[in-house]
Amino acid sequence: MFLQQLINGLTIGCVYALIALGYTMVYGILELINFAHGEIYMLGAYLGVIGFGLWQALAFGGEPTITIIFLILFAAVLAALWGLGIERFAYRPLRQAGRLSPLIAALGISIVLQNFVMLSMGAREQVFPDLLAGKGFDLAGAHISPVQILIFCTSLVMMVGLTILVKKTRIGTAMRATAQDRVMAQLCGIDVNHVIALTFAIGSGLAGVAGVLVASHYQMINFYIGYQAGLKAFTAAVLGGIGNIPGAMLGGLILGLVEAFGAGYISSEYKDVYAFLILIIFLVFRPGGLLGERVVEKV
Repeated sequence: MFLQQLINGLTIGCVYALIALGYTMVYGILELINFAHGEIYMLGAYLGVIGFGLWQALAFGGEPTITIIFLILFAAVLAALWGLGIERFAYRPLRQAGRLSPLIAALGISIVLQNFVMLSMGAREQVFPDLLAGKGFDLAGAHISPVQILIFCTSLVMMVGLTILVKKTRIGTAMRATAQDRVMAQLCGIDVNHVIALTFAIGSGLAGVAGVLVASHYQMINFYIGYQAGLKAFTAAVLGGIGNIPGAMLGGLILGLVEAFGAGYISSEYKDVYAFLILIIFLVFRPGGLLGERVVEKV
């Protein structure tokens, strides 16, 4: 039972980590908590359903693995475009305003996106296709499904890729410079607007991928899943250290494990309580998170 709960916790923890990365990247540059980010994750799940319908309409069919790769890329690209639109038309005009105005705008966008999906896709739950309906394999009495393997591998690749992007590339250097001092970054010739827009796009793309992964795992989605997942991913970001990319990954994994072991050994009815109890404890005793808040390297 311990190993099974460990696997379950790592599965959902990887998803929380992908969503939390979007929160922490935006906060690291703008010091803005983008509470609409959970709805981008929800859009990613619905984009997976739409992408599957498009794939079938074009009569591609074929190997399920190819289909799921297409759905991940489809959701990632369109979710990134949604993130760009939100940054350009909702947040950029408020960049010079006080902190309260962007926060209210984020909450408003969250409500708008929820209602947009409800009206356009319907209020009933949607069924996500079971593309990886395999038996998986057993490991020391624990069962690992093909979808869990997909979530592990995809999350690992995207987290490693993001780390390399931020640490080893010119655009990553520009991101770190913008996070450290936007005015000085502009004086050094960095297009700050471009960097911020790209940050929103990357974070939204990761959330879109997380939406497809969760939809393929649970196979049922609705327009409200982004609210709760967004809050938990925000909890993961705070747990690891808001603005800290490795911290967001660590916080997501820890939060997933706490939920899984709490549900397995205490009660599954209170699994949401465990996450927010952890948030309260860290806000009281270690508000900077496990790895510290907004760690910015010198460029």
